[in-house]
Amino acid sequence: MPVLYHSPQSRSDTVAALVRMLSPDIEIREVTVPRQDGSGGADPANPHPEKKVPYLVDGDETVRERGAIITYLTDKYPEAGLGPLPGAPGRGAYLSWLFYYQGVMEPVILLHWTGLSHPAFTDALRDFATMSDRLAEALENSPYLLGEAFSAADMLCCSPFQWFPDMTPDHQAIRDWVARCNERMAV
Repeated sequence: MPVLYHSPQSRSDTVAALVRMLSPDIEIREVTVPRQDGSGGADPANPHPEKKVPYLVDGDETVRERGAIITYLTDKYPEAGLGPLPGAPGRGAYLSWLFYYQGVMEPVILLHWTGLSHPAFTDALRDFATMSDRLAEALENSPYLLGEAFSAADMLCCSPFQWFPDMTPDHQAIRDWVARCNERMAV
């Protein structure tokens, strides 16, 4: 049985929500992690090499990083319909959004939140406005990133705006999308 190592109120919340939507056969084990406020700490029960979350153990397989875990799980549990399988229409867009989140969105949001700026960051990652424009373009004429179908890519990409609603871009299509995702994930 797969085991997800998770700490509530952390980046692993989205993956834990996905696990609950996918299968009751995936165990969620709560561990502690160091927090920005100085609380918490590295949990010896957490097998992640850096004691981070989320971390998935499935037999001899171990998976870290949210996009990788999401891909692994949605491929393993396709009956939930939360991610197109290899060869299925929309697979490229699905993978692109998962990797765009980890490679662009999260760093850009973090830089924006901290107020850090440098031409090297902007050249490589672009900026918050450009990232917001990419989301808005995808959502202008469809309710979700992959069109009509809600997917785990929506869960991951909307997650920072669930944590920091004040950072949600001031674009109605994005705000409506975040609200739709929140409704789907609350079920």
